[in-house]
Amino acid sequence: MGVDTRSGREARQVVLRKEGAGRGGGWVALLVVWVVWGSTYLAIKVSVESLPPLLMAGARFAIAGLIMLPFAVRGGHWPRRAEWLGCGIVGLLLLGANAALSFAERTVPSGLASLLIATVPLWMLGLDAALNRVRLGWAPVCGLVIGLCGVGFLSGARSGHVSAAGVVVCLCAAASWALGTILSRRLPTPANPGLGASMQMLVAGLVLVGAAGVSGEAGSFKFAAVSGRSWLAFGYLIVIGSIVAFSAYVVAVRALPTATVATYAYVNPVIAVLLGFAVLGERLSASMLLGGALVVGAVVLVVRQSPPSH
Repeated sequence: MGVDTRSGREARQVVLRKEGAGRGGGWVALLVVWVVWGSTYLAIKVSVESLPPLLMAGARFAIAGLIMLPFAVRGGHWPRRAEWLGCGIVGLLLLGANAALSFAERTVPSGLASLLIATVPLWMLGLDAALNRVRLGWAPVCGLVIGLCGVGFLSGARSGHVSAAGVVVCLCAAASWALGTILSRRLPTPANPGLGASMQMLVAGLVLVGAAGVSGEAGSFKFAAVSGRSWLAFGYLIVIGSIVAFSAYVVAVRALPTATVATYAYVNPVIAVLLGFAVLGERLSASMLLGGALVVGAVVLVVRQSPPSH
């Protein structure tokens, strides 16, 4: 009996050690998501200094998708046509939003852009209520009202080379990302999140490259005109921003509670604002700081009730 008790205790200790190691790895992965996804706003800003935004975004996702797809599909089934279609629609909404962000960041500081994109959970809440007739509690409603006030202050924070059109494009990109996230739950997509993400990136990337060709971006593109720092930022977005960060996100989701992982929604814009200020010398006006605080506070309020998916 004593042997059995010790064996059971030792087995439980092994399980606890494994769970502790898993949580530790999950926190490291979440830290990567916090920093890397927050830094992508800075990388986009630098890359579009001399790279056309549509072509940059399309090439970024097409290359990342091509790299990830063989590893994601290995040992599993080749995706069905319906799954390709579902991933294509979701990918165009999600990554098309990223392309719109790349376009907007030519006239909008990276920190301001990140705060506007931080409204995604608020858009998700509103769209979910409109499309699915979900009744909202007091906390989400308060979050929406506070978030709208924050957007108002951010819209009034324009100065220098910031355009009203760029602010509107950022908000449209946030709405597109929110709609793509909601549809991803309804459309047929692979159960493997890595496979689904690689398919979304590949399809959306190829479509965006095609759009760059139609718009004339690809035809007027010259390699010699691209600066070294734009190439470095472009490579960072492919390897670190797309492949490494998404892989870390998958690890974090599996190891940590959903509410904990969802903190990326309000940590990312803080990281982006700090990096924009420290690296690019972006101005932090009182209106921007107040609006940003309201938006982040609103997102915290909403996410604590219903954590968003990325």
